[in-house]
Amino acid sequence: MTTLLPCQDIIENLTTAVVVMDSALRVNTLNSSAEVLFEVSQRQAASIPIQSLLVGDNDLLSSLKRVQQTGQALVEREVTLYIPSSGEIIVDCAIKLVEIDKSEPYILLELAQLDFQQRISRDESLHTQQQVLRGLAHEIKNPLGGLRGAAQLLERQLDSEELKEYTAIIISEADRLQNLMTKMLGSHHQSEQALVNIHEVLQRVRHLVSVEVDNRLVIKGDYDPSIPDLYADFDQLVQIFLNIVRNAVQALNGVGKITIRTRVQRNISIDQKRYRLGVVIDIEDNGPGIQKSLQESMFFPLVTGRAEGTGLGLYLVQNLTQRNNGMISCSSQPGCTIFSVIFPLGETE
Repeated sequence: MTTLLPCQDIIENLTTAVVVMDSALRVNTLNSSAEVLFEVSQRQAASIPIQSLLVGDNDLLSSLKRVQQTGQALVEREVTLYIPSSGEIIVDCAIKLVEIDKSEPYILLELAQLDFQQRISRDESLHTQQQVLRGLAHEIKNPLGGLRGAAQLLERQLDSEELKEYTAIIISEADRLQNLMTKMLGSHHQSEQALVNIHEVLQRVRHLVSVEVDNRLVIKGDYDPSIPDLYADFDQLVQIFLNIVRNAVQALNGVGKITIRTRVQRNISIDQKRYRLGVVIDIEDNGPGIQKSLQESMFFPLVTGRAEGTGLGLYLVQNLTQRNNGMISCSSQPGCTIFSVIFPLGETE
């Protein structure tokens, strides 16, 4: 005979955030995904008004009251919520009344975060396109070596210093393109994964960057000390976060605030694999933000918003993150840019 799973265990493992309220719209129950979404525990949220979680969101509050009055279930798409610690997020929500044993009905609110799913889809698409670009870079790199060698042979046959200037240009540009292609192909060094304390990585990065800036720029750590070690390559993680933090320093022109935040996230999906737990590392700065036109393509090679940039920094960050089974995303608006890197903790489900 098949054993039935307890309902509470099922609810706790849903990726959808579930909030149950009483008739006064006070929180009765949160599942794990809701605790992560609102960054509040069940114990902290018990009996508080739902308005305390839905800061400044009068539309969703009105919808809750409408369902309470009419008894009719309601589904709303692409609702914008403001989470004080995370900023704006977009969710689909479903609201309905639930009656138990003819007692006063409860209100059930389900929230499915859309930007998380869109982030997964975009990262999978980027991964595919990057494989094509790596193949293209490899095909370009091979004939460049022949071009450089031919220019060197030609230079030896020339007596005119003026003509040798032209061959020197050919050799110099071939070298520059070779270096560019090498970076696009990425390091051939395989990830040497072992148990890594993510906070040791981040403290190393803070130390390296702090010696490059003065006291006009503050780098703050906001860590969850309960996060366990993860399997990753220590040096590659340092490179990932060093690139991101240095980008933030450049965006701020050395004046402002950078916050490095770590949190546990439940029920994550990376590269079509599901994990019960993951660690989220947010690098947040209060700079001018990233141009809208660059936000969808910033992880592609040769895409940059700076005149002196090569457009390979974030491409390499994405590449190294994927090598360590992680995923990266970015949300940006003036005054708040957040790069979020997620790594799994433990095996797939």
